[in-house]
Amino acid sequence: MHVNIEYCVPCGHLDRAIDLQRRLLTEHGSDLDAVTLQTGEGGVFKISIDDQLVLDAAKDGFDPDTITDAIERRQAAVG
Repeated sequence: MHVNIEYCVPCGHLDRAIDLQRRLLTEHGSDLDAVTLQTGEGGVFKISIDDQLVLDAAKDGFDPDTITDAIERRQAAVG
């Protein structure tokens, strides 16, 4: 499973992206192939799992539990 965190560089979202990356690797590291950081612009803060968007902070707000729940649902579906 590959998690991608796209974050706005000019907006200063780097710390939040790194904190989320650290949390996901700490909680789910053995179940993840990668947690990547992707730079962006325009206020973007989006999280995708295997290229499927699971959170867009501009629309959904920022809730790390949403991402953790999405990872756990995918793990359960895979078996």
